[in-house]
Amino acid sequence: MESQRNLSTHQLIWEIVRQIPKGKVATYGEVAREAGLPGQARLVGYALHNLPINVDIPWHRVINAQGRISLPRAGGDYLKQKQLLLKEGIAFVNEKIELKKFGWLNRAPREMSVR
Repeated sequence: MESQRNLSTHQLIWEIVRQIPKGKVATYGEVAREAGLPGQARLVGYALHNLPINVDIPWHRVINAQGRISLPRAGGDYLKQKQLLLKEGIAFVNEKIELKKFGWLNRAPREMSVR
């Protein structure tokens, strides 16, 4: 097995996402931090967008810091992600997931600072 140091950045992110248990979610930022890439939430999105077809990585368990699905609602992928999460027992209230209850790392999102 390759050491974590030798994995590509995307592979490292995929390995973190693979660890998110059924019935839990993590934010893009949390995955980035767990992968040793703080501040690289967008990179997590790119890595998940570039997942090879038919891999066993629970991409659907990664959501944004507001507890929402980031995919456009008009697309079929939004519904697919929501259905997969509902199937795992994750509840939505006004299209939002309660991170304190369903968060893998059980951390509430930080308040966004105004710049």
